[in-house]
Amino acid sequence: MPEFKTSPGTRDILAPHSARWRAFQDVFASTVESAGYSYIIPPMFEDLDVFLRLGEATEVVTKEMYDFHDKGGRHVALRPEQTASVCRAFVEHRPTTPWKVWYAGPNFRYEKPQQGRYRQFDQVGIEALGADDPLLDAEVIALAAKFYADLGLRKVHLSINTLGDAGDREKYSQALSQYFMANEKDLTTESRATLARNPLRVLDSKREPDQKVIAGAPAIREFISDVSNQHFDAVLQALDALNISYEINNRLVRGLDYYRRTTFEFTSIALEAAHTAIGGGGRYDGLVEALGGPATPGIGFALGLDRTLLACDAEKVFDAPATAVQVFVVDTVDGMHAHAVCHELRSNGLSADRAYDLRSMKAQMKSADRSGATLALIIGSDEVENSTIMLRPMGSGDQYLIARKDLVAEVKKALNPK
Repeated sequence: MPEFKTSPGTRDILAPHSARWRAFQDVFASTVESAGYSYIIPPMFEDLDVFLRLGEATEVVTKEMYDFHDKGGRHVALRPEQTASVCRAFVEHRPTTPWKVWYAGPNFRYEKPQQGRYRQFDQVGIEALGADDPLLDAEVIALAAKFYADLGLRKVHLSINTLGDAGDREKYSQALSQYFMANEKDLTTESRATLARNPLRVLDSKREPDQKVIAGAPAIREFISDVSNQHFDAVLQALDALNISYEINNRLVRGLDYYRRTTFEFTSIALEAAHTAIGGGGRYDGLVEALGGPATPGIGFALGLDRTLLACDAEKVFDAPATAVQVFVVDTVDGMHAHAVCHELRSNGLSADRAYDLRSMKAQMKSADRSGATLALIIGSDEVENSTIMLRPMGSGDQYLIARKDLVAEVKKALNPK
């Protein structure tokens, strides 16, 4: 028989790590729902054209998409991100604006796996559509900062920039193209290839030989309109009012072509890896229109779960939550007593587990130890005859009999002795 394993760039998430993932999403939900964001679950795949709107010069589109023809002949793609799906949903359902939603779940990109980067990777994020208010930009950024703080992270750095409107970005792209072409011989082979597709993406290069050339490139603020500058200044003032620290980074362009005006990125200064970005986002005014909807402003962010948890590990915060059951039931008679006791405890809001297959008393107690339970309930023939149960606080060496009819009350008392 062949030995089946996970595909490259994927992995199984087992306990206790899976419990940490769920807790991560629970903290995120609590953070953003307090600001009026509701949960959306977009499809795992969409018509390919939905994602082509990300920009045909974007690496996600050019070489990272998992796309295929389904059995009906439709050309579809697994989602590489969720902003485009949310915007498609907005166009399809036309909800009342401002429409504020949050999401969580896996995305798919065919890229080289490395630490904190997988071909199937989870993100959490929010999108707010229908308002051009710079205070909304600040709210979105502040929610991301609050979420990181809620996880316990303290070594998080915020970089922010403005890409201006579509016309501003186009003028800047042309200026960058001219500059990089004049210095093309000093760029790496990879950046020369990027230059042919999208000059702005050259600024994202982390390769050492490119850094000197990038340092001399024109700054986007030289090409931004007065209206865009006023919007950006208002965003910064709103962040200042909330005491949120940031650094203006004129080279920050982000990885997707739909960004306009405000763009931002969070990095972990606790990580020593080559890639320290743990999340980011920005405005994407024009994306809804590109998907067939009315001109609708939008802003949002996506935060990487894997990379953020690496940052948590580096700062030694947000450990996996305890998932042990409270009670383990040992039944040496016939198993039916454990069956009934577990059901009764669970029906009264307590967590309980048991052994199976009528294993020996010794084997069942070993299972109780491994379970991490606070209490063991032991049922033997004497206990059945006398309608009692032996209650043993694990690790204490003590034990005592309780009446079967007082099961729930006695267990709750033993779990909360005060």
